[in-house]
Amino acid sequence: MKTIAIIPARYASTRFPGKPLAQLGGKPVIQRVYEKVSPLVSMAVVATDDDRIYDTVVAFGGKVVMTSPDHKSGTDRIQEAYRKIVEATGRTYDVIINVQGDEPFIAARQIQAIQDCFLDVRTEIATLVRPFHKEDGLEGLQNPNSPKVVLGARSQALYFSRSVIPFLRGIPGEEWLDRQTFYKHIGIYAYRPDVLSLITAMPQTPLEKAESLEQLRWLENGVHISVRVVDIETVGIDTPEDLQKAEEFLRKLKIAKGSL
Repeated sequence: MKTIAIIPARYASTRFPGKPLAQLGGKPVIQRVYEKVSPLVSMAVVATDDDRIYDTVVAFGGKVVMTSPDHKSGTDRIQEAYRKIVEATGRTYDVIINVQGDEPFIAARQIQAIQDCFLDVRTEIATLVRPFHKEDGLEGLQNPNSPKVVLGARSQALYFSRSVIPFLRGIPGEEWLDRQTFYKHIGIYAYRPDVLSLITAMPQTPLEKAESLEQLRWLENGVHISVRVVDIETVGIDTPEDLQKAEEFLRKLKIAKGSL
């Protein structure tokens, strides 16, 4: 199976402008992501709309492609990048993985898990989830910035929501994590190329607009999203405060491994 990882990276972030170029352990965040993913796939490429990010990737020896600044979602940017890569190289891939440019600690097990989904011929799109734990608490479970997923009997996504799903009727909220396994969505996706082309041509749907979750557009249109459950969650970087946490996480990794 030939797999390409495309890493979308924008400079203009509302909560953390210039995030891909922020220094983490002496390297830009985007370099950390690229170097972590590149050995795990057939090819890795950064997709950006910013010259500063482009030049940084070139400087550390990575592959990068410029894309339009007008995309409404990272999925649209992935589609444009993939099309340009195929046109430039003549090579196609069996699976495209969308790896967020702010996930410098993405794990090899996560990449392998999402690739394994495509051993099932029914898989059109794949993604990952992890169970909520008791230490997440009710507040973590109810956080609308942590979308929840309910799964079918064949490990397919039935629905994504910012609300708690399923709702446990007649059970106090403080007991929910003891009574039910809830799944937190981990925002990594993989697509078959023809399906990526299909979903980026779809107009927005009512559920997508209601929850502001683009994957609901795909479900509303009957796309099969396979899900793998992993019990690992990396340290994403959304704010400058998250960068400080990432520095501490990196420091602990270096202590544990001797180097990174």
